[in-house]
Amino acid sequence: MKRSHWPTLWGAVGARAWKHSPASKRRTHWVSTLALGVLGMAVLGPSHAKAISPRRLLEVTDLGNPVSSPNGRYVAFRAERASIERNTYDTTWYVQALDGKSLPLRIADGGPPLREYVTGDVLPSPAIWSPDGKWIYYRARLDGRVSVWRAAADGSGSCAVISDSADVRDFRLSGDGRTLKYSVGATREEVNNAEAAEYNRGIRIDDTVNIAAGLFRSSKLAGRPATQRFLGDWFSMGPLLAKVPSRWKAVDLATMTTRALSASELPPRPLTPADLSPDLPAAPIKNAGGLRYEIVQNPSDGRIAVLLPGHKDKGLAVSRHVELAMLQDRHTSRPIRCLPELCRHRYIADIQWRPGSDEILFTTTDTAKAQSVYAWNVVTGTVRLIAHSDGLLSGSQRYWDIPCALSSDTLVCVAAEADHPPRLEAIDVNSDHRRILFAPNKELEADIAATVPARPIRWKDAQGREFTGQFFRARGAGSGNPPPLFVTFYSCYGFLRGGLGNEWPLATLAEDGISALCINAIPEYRLDTAARYDQGRAAVESVVKLLSAQGRIDPTRVGMGGLSYGSEVTLWTLAHSHVVTAASVSGISVTPTYYLFNSLRDAFRSNLRKLWQLGSPDETPKRWREISPAYQLDRIKAPVLFQLPEQEYRMTLDYALPLMRRHQADIYVFPDETHVKFQPRHKLAAYERNVDWFRFWLEGYEDQGPDKAGQYRIWREMKKAEKHCFRAGSHDGL
Repeated sequence: MKRSHWPTLWGAVGARAWKHSPASKRRTHWVSTLALGVLGMAVLGPSHAKAISPRRLLEVTDLGNPVSSPNGRYVAFRAERASIERNTYDTTWYVQALDGKSLPLRIADGGPPLREYVTGDVLPSPAIWSPDGKWIYYRARLDGRVSVWRAAADGSGSCAVISDSADVRDFRLSGDGRTLKYSVGATREEVNNAEAAEYNRGIRIDDTVNIAAGLFRSSKLAGRPATQRFLGDWFSMGPLLAKVPSRWKAVDLATMTTRALSASELPPRPLTPADLSPDLPAAPIKNAGGLRYEIVQNPSDGRIAVLLPGHKDKGLAVSRHVELAMLQDRHTSRPIRCLPELCRHRYIADIQWRPGSDEILFTTTDTAKAQSVYAWNVVTGTVRLIAHSDGLLSGSQRYWDIPCALSSDTLVCVAAEADHPPRLEAIDVNSDHRRILFAPNKELEADIAATVPARPIRWKDAQGREFTGQFFRARGAGSGNPPPLFVTFYSCYGFLRGGLGNEWPLATLAEDGISALCINAIPEYRLDTAARYDQGRAAVESVVKLLSAQGRIDPTRVGMGGLSYGSEVTLWTLAHSHVVTAASVSGISVTPTYYLFNSLRDAFRSNLRKLWQLGSPDETPKRWREISPAYQLDRIKAPVLFQLPEQEYRMTLDYALPLMRRHQADIYVFPDETHVKFQPRHKLAAYERNVDWFRFWLEGYEDQGPDKAGQYRIWREMKKAEKHCFRAGSHDGL
């Protein structure tokens, strides 16, 4: 997997750090309809804007997978939107002309999105154009099977081109467009039979079984309840029989006949580091979470663009930055490096060759998660800026490292900023002229702009470390007493519905009177776990001190929440500071139970020792007492809301249950959920409960809805119990 979040207890470990991209004026040229819409909202004023409810944030239309037509005149892309009523997501494929004169044409239903097994994230699902530009081919789960479909670019219809007893893993289209090659693993019947056989005989526990989750058909990511297994390093997971080798087949698209492919007919696989010269001075990027690299070959002449690791500072697990280079071919041992300052010491998210040119386009991401696209001419050595964004400029709102669609003269990107929902933009590669092609969320964008717009913020802690974030100032702030503050810590990419994992609706909190701040972690992965966690505490304490001194927030009313690494940092901050008044977490931290559940796996034990400095609780008891919240319960004074996925909650019980027994925690577990919750009803419930939770603890507010009486009864009992013990209030951390 190329994409990974910051290293966490679940995610693949890896980091490429970045420095600032040069500031550049935004060059977005708004289309007249959107401009008029925003102008209209400005004239009408905030009182006419609709409320920024959790449901509106959840129902944002996400965009992704843009791909340019062979003639460069059209783009195909996919839209995705939650359906709360049916508790699913709908995806739709569109084709749109790049002349800016026509609206997108709906050409096909994409089915529910395919998802990554560990995190539940939507997988990228790029389409392939036929050479004549009349069709697009895409993988989709429809009618209970994952197949390859094709849709007419003129919207005249779509159909499956494969009818296989197994789900399709991958596919390729021949250069002449006459043959489609695809791969499959075990058949659906074989998987069902294997699951049933285990159920009947009993499931043997070994290092492939996720003991913390249900043992039989505990995942619904595959469109049906499916048994899952660990596949290898760290927490990589997939369905039962996922390791069955791929079998490649070919469909003749004229006769629709299918045959098996011989070994000599298999499509060429993408280049890996093993395919390059062993004499390269630096190998493509690898890390403890598995292989991570960028190698892109120019299809016209075989030249290779590659990202090589830069210098690794002492105490870091991986390099903080990468180096962009070009190889004349796969046997080259002396790379031509990109030497201008614009491409050195940067976090480069993706690379691709510009068709018919000597240019490599690369996307950089700075510490504030703002992206820019540059072009490096490998012959002249020059680098030029093509486009700069204050936020995301990618091939997906969900992934920052998916490249934009690229033809010889046009980039088509998904653009999104903290308070600007996703839209599709066309960018002229030569003139940097930008225009909006499709803006499905412009009403929400206008309402946020009229009520609670976000502002970037930078500050330093006592050690001089610079942090960045996006600040949603509470509506009505400045008219009376300073408002409370909510912070979420981890990563603030693109449109901010609710921070990483989307659980804390920042704009809703701000509209309800609580200023909301998303904080970016410093882009480095330190081997010292305590130092890694403590940067979060320092970030929160220092920004509360700054905003309090400016009179912008009340330092006695501070909430905090986080997912994954953000959950770990939240609990660490509770144990090592009095700055937080109330907290909400949705992920796990290291505990003895967490270790026990995963201790059969060598990969788990080795990574935990290397990256957390933890052996078994008996081997490294001092380190466990320092790192794990299970040993720091007496230091945690603030109330905690746990909203946990079913596949993880058992590993939190070392600390969650003791906190609950002393009336300091409220725990909710969402069935069939993974590391990141994905079911719309669950997302909405988590959103709304987080808003209720922080309004209760930070504002003393209770929603009078009859269906919420039970939760407030519990929380009032917690508040009553809190009065009998020390509570956050001295704010020693300030």
